Amino acid sequence: MIIWVNGAFGSGKTSVAYELHRRLPQSFVFDPENTGYYLRENIPHVMSKIDFQDYTLWREINYQMLKYIDSEYRGTVIVPMTVDDPIYFMEIVGRLREEGILISQFTLRASRETLLTRLRSRGEEGNSWAAQQIDRCVEGLNHEVFHYHLDTELLSIEDVVECIASQLDITLLPRTS
Repeated sequence: MIIWVNGAFGSGKTSVAYELHRRLPQSFVFDPENTGYYLRENIPHVMSKIDFQDYTLWREINYQMLKYIDSEYRGTVIVPMTVDDPIYFMEIVGRLREEGILISQFTLRASRETLLTRLRSRGEEGNSWAAQQIDRCVEGLNHEVFHYHLDTELLSIEDVVECIASQLDITLLPRTS
């Protein structure tokens, strides 16, 4: 099974993914951003794009990697990644689902103010690239393809993880203080 944790920047995707990983035996966190960083460093500057998701190659590599991992790994794969373009999402997740791979997708949501506060708490300025993407992400993630929305406004990371586990009917290791 693959659990895709989606949401605007600052919604808690990475924190949720790693807490889920900590509490879910035989799980692995796959981060598609690493592909983007690799592409940025290995493509001529004249071919560069502002958002690495705009590279068809980024979407294809992540699709292929997830397909490969799913075929060889018997645990749960957790993917924390903002993808707010329904077409891009379907190029990865939709194709995998068409091939019979079980992917559960959760979109974490919070108010714009909360997202900005969370971004500032991790050292990002109010005009950072991530902050500038909030409105685009919030709008894009309203699309029906991102169907399971989880409001994180008043929930702790542990609460969000338990909501996901409950939805998927999976057993987690106990919380630790």
